[in-house]
Amino acid sequence: MDRLDAMHLFVRVAELGSFAAVAQQLGLARSVVTRQIAALEAHLGVKLMARSTRRLSLTSAGTAYLEKCRVILNLVETAETDVAEERVNPRGNIRISLPLSFGLKRLAPLLLEFSRRYPEVGLDMDYSDRRVNLIEEGIDLSIRITRRLEGSDIARRIGSARLLAVASPDYLARHGRPQHPAELAHHECLGYTVGGTGQNWQFMVDGQLASFPVRSRIHANNGDVLTEAAAQGLGITLQPDFIIDGALAAGRIEAVLAEFPAPELGIYAMLPSNRHVPHRVRVLMDALAAGLAV
Repeated sequence: MDRLDAMHLFVRVAELGSFAAVAQQLGLARSVVTRQIAALEAHLGVKLMARSTRRLSLTSAGTAYLEKCRVILNLVETAETDVAEERVNPRGNIRISLPLSFGLKRLAPLLLEFSRRYPEVGLDMDYSDRRVNLIEEGIDLSIRITRRLEGSDIARRIGSARLLAVASPDYLARHGRPQHPAELAHHECLGYTVGGTGQNWQFMVDGQLASFPVRSRIHANNGDVLTEAAAQGLGITLQPDFIIDGALAAGRIEAVLAEFPAPELGIYAMLPSNRHVPHRVRVLMDALAAGLAV
């Protein structure tokens, strides 16, 4: 039994709560994972996990051992990375989760250029707007666009995006141009939603952030769809600049309420909280931050 390999498997099983899930994630047979954990328990002389037909949980000894394993494995990876960084280019695989529209429009070219520059790094790119669990899904890096982070998030800000309210010239000719965010209540708005229909849009008014209710007949969880709906005269939508820039430049939509800016969105590189950040991931974050700054 390689003790470090066994410790690594134990940490994965503890985090995912399943031998089968770890085996699938690592491409191993389930029996290999269970034998390694059993061998580790035999070596230590204690039970680390309590197994039942429905669930797997840590014993008190397992909980204490888990934290020590995390510290040890992080120290080992840090030591190896610090030595390797001085003599080799980045290498290894990176699993990265990317928001759909921003990922395709802005990040894909940067990632492909990164791949050309660092041929020893493999990229596994998942394009989706869902919020991923980095630890459970084995994600090394996630790009998230948000106004605020949670207190437990491990993140680096790599860029920003502006939100703009836009509508087509045809819609504005038919319904009038709103002069104040409060007037949105009388307009057809196109809502970006994850669930439900109640919505409030936020704007800066007299130096203060204020919320304004809007009514939406059309909802979607994709900004490109809502921008196209706005371009076709179906209403006003509030979207980030990277989604609407093309339609704005083509004159298909116009900005409204420009004197009442919406809150800026931060673009963040999110990291798992349970491990050292590998050199290859740090190099990728640097490349994305540099590319977005241009």
